[in-house]
Amino acid sequence: MKFKFMRLLGVFFAFALVAAACGGSDDDSSSGSSSESSSADEHDSLGDGSLGTVTVEAGEDIQIRSLNAITGDVAFLGIPNQRGVEQAIADFGDIHGFSVTIGTGLDDLCSADGGQAAAQTIVADEDVVGVIGTSCSGAATAASPLISEAGMVMISPSNTAPALTSDLAGTAGDNYHPGYYRTAHNDLFQGAAMAKFVYEELGISEAAAIHDGDPYTQGLAQAFADAFENLGGTMTGFTGVNKEDTDMVPVLTEVAAGSPGALFFPIFQPAGDFVADQAPGVSGLEGIVLLGADGLQVQTFMELPQADGMYLSGPDLRYGVNTNQSTGATAEKFLADYESNNGNAPEAPFWAHSYDAATILLEAIKAASHSHDGNLEIDRAGVREYLDNLSGYEGIIGTLSCDDFGDCGAQRITVVQNSSADFAGSIENVVFSFAP
Repeated sequence: MKFKFMRLLGVFFAFALVAAACGGSDDDSSSGSSSESSSADEHDSLGDGSLGTVTVEAGEDIQIRSLNAITGDVAFLGIPNQRGVEQAIADFGDIHGFSVTIGTGLDDLCSADGGQAAAQTIVADEDVVGVIGTSCSGAATAASPLISEAGMVMISPSNTAPALTSDLAGTAGDNYHPGYYRTAHNDLFQGAAMAKFVYEELGISEAAAIHDGDPYTQGLAQAFADAFENLGGTMTGFTGVNKEDTDMVPVLTEVAAGSPGALFFPIFQPAGDFVADQAPGVSGLEGIVLLGADGLQVQTFMELPQADGMYLSGPDLRYGVNTNQSTGATAEKFLADYESNNGNAPEAPFWAHSYDAATILLEAIKAASHSHDGNLEIDRAGVREYLDNLSGYEGIIGTLSCDDFGDCGAQRITVVQNSSADFAGSIENVVFSFAP
């Protein structure tokens, strides 16, 4: 397998010379037929060669990569994502007779350093066409520019930070780079959903928020704060903790000084565990309503005693009979296959987003490739062209259409109320829905 930069112009000239030489021979029907087939193949695949092409030689595999948090405190999020990619590849099958592989799954460590290191490994391999990942927005801020510069694409199933795409009003985010897409929602929607729930459904007009400095947590906390104030609410506190902190009392005491009725902390474990555990014991916070987001909408948190009764926002998981148009898979089939293959259900909510992300990448590769001399030619610009124009694609999560900055997912959000004794029931205990 080899990578070729911008050789199409030479190919076109060579082809024209061959066609001219063969065109005068009426009896050379085999040459004419071969020439027409080659021309049609190139014409029918997307791309203009501006980002280079990848040649997959006969007998080799198409190379994509999974880049997710598969070790550490957030492995519960990344492992289902990677398994979703693997399942999608198995269900999708070959592309023009060529198999697809993710090679060895890479770890983003849910950090900028992890994302950068893994992205450097990926772009060093010129055979790689695209990436499903990262799990965490913080990892994407470092990985996305490298993937973009290499002419590859990256589709995230669970990045939600607005800065990675746009402000939804036509302005690119600070961390947006061409070739980045996601099936996960933009957290401007999740922040608006939680704000609306708190202000209108719970009737609470004063709230506080805690983040941990990560692009995901800070972006979502800010989205909530902005939306809450736009509704007429008052933010009495907006502060941060460190991911490694275990003593949250000083920060919670600061929050209590504002006497909020609700505390939104869209952070991860283990820091989220300590906030939920220590908040009720701080003077002034005894009856406060605790709110989390999809980073805590996971079994290991929701089964903790201190998480009982909490409200958690996240993607709408009520997929019903939604069917992935490329494979025919429904949520029910996916989950049955997942449990059969892995012995347990997914522990985090973005498994279907991962599956759909993988299938749209595979469709993009299919649309941007053609056979040539027994090999497969994949046009990198064609892969982006397909995704840039994706509209009305039916996936397990719903209808996917990509905007100008890579937001492709179904943007529906729900809030569930947790019972620590019943994780499965809590995920289905929807108390508020938001569909922009």
